[in-house]
Amino acid sequence: MTALPPGPAAPARRAVLPFALCAALAAALAGCGEDPDAGTNGVGKLEATAIEKRAKTAAGEAAAVRVAGTLVSKGGTYKLNMRLKKTGGVGSVTSKNSTFELLRVEDALYLKADAGFWVHAGSDDGEGEGGDVEPGEDDQAAAEKLDDKYVKVPEDDPAYKQLRGFTDMNVLLDGLLGLHGKLSKGDRSTIGGIRTIKIMGDGGNGGTLAVSLQGTPYPLQLDRAGDAGVLTLGEWGRDFPLEAPAKEETVDYGRQLPRDSP
Repeated sequence: MTALPPGPAAPARRAVLPFALCAALAAALAGCGEDPDAGTNGVGKLEATAIEKRAKTAAGEAAAVRVAGTLVSKGGTYKLNMRLKKTGGVGSVTSKNSTFELLRVEDALYLKADAGFWVHAGSDDGEGEGGDVEPGEDDQAAAEKLDDKYVKVPEDDPAYKQLRGFTDMNVLLDGLLGLHGKLSKGDRSTIGGIRTIKIMGDGGNGGTLAVSLQGTPYPLQLDRAGDAGVLTLGEWGRDFPLEAPAKEETVDYGRQLPRDSP
């Protein structure tokens, strides 16, 4: 049987293949050229110094924030989980082997911890090997009265200023958000499902700050310079209740806090 020559439809079918390849290639090339800032707040297009300024402005205008993570300061390591707003703050701080809670309403500052915390703080008189002495019966009895109660910290107590700093939104953020050295832009990533861009001080040696590319350009994570801790910042603008503890939950320490208290 003699093969028939191809009909007029065959060239048309063959022409489909190169056309489809061209269309797929064009789509791929278009994908490679997508704008990485599409659908963002646009701060990724700015210079690093401008991004830092926008992030600091956003933080300064926010009504509230949660700060959580590790902070290394003045030779001490603290694990923070604090909710802060302009009128005060509440949360927990872990220092050395102790965990305590802080509550500040305006200028009234309260500290709450278990009996073990107060026994340790009250029995360290700074003398002897390591400065530690065994707690006596009086120390143990006093600690039991303070167990899980709010102790109001006197404003003239040397510990007041340091402890208040953990609950002061402006003071804490001002101290944390500064990067050191020449600023540059780093990688884009996601934190908690939110797209971010990093800005770095001195190539990262001066700290790294991840700034939100969605909505308000809030700072979302800080890697502090010199391995001084990593902190996440979230719940920006989310209000929370802040009230002084009830009278039955409060105990008057009666004097300055022990020198070894945080």
